[in-house]
Amino acid sequence: MATTFRACRLLAASLAVPLAFAVPAFAHHGWSWAESEQMTLEGTIKTISMAPPHPSLEVTGRDGTLWQIDLGNPRQTASSGFTGESAKPGDAITVLGNRNSDISKAHMKAVRITIAGRNYDMYPERIGSN
Repeated sequence: MATTFRACRLLAASLAVPLAFAVPAFAHHGWSWAESEQMTLEGTIKTISMAPPHPSLEVTGRDGTLWQIDLGNPRQTASSGFTGESAKPGDAITVLGNRNSDISKAHMKAVRITIAGRNYDMYPERIGSN
């Protein structure tokens, strides 16, 4: 009985640690931080990162503002056809997405990016929906 109890405690402890780290990551990846209305940003790519937890871009808007653009999760981004070789810094880009509800932050989640006339749909089900 004591061995079974000790094994249960060990199992519970081993599950608690990953869950403690998963909750903040899950909260970050939702849409609750973003405005429901979509916007379009036109600019130039400054940097491209394909690193986890999600690919992202830095885009300099036409007014000179530097925007942080979150793309889909790695699988969604790959499914859209976008890779690290699809664009390079200096390329013109149009981003359709939802900006951060804190308007002091130049941060948005892309639904679609367009580069050289090609659309990369991160969240096709959300295109045009508000």
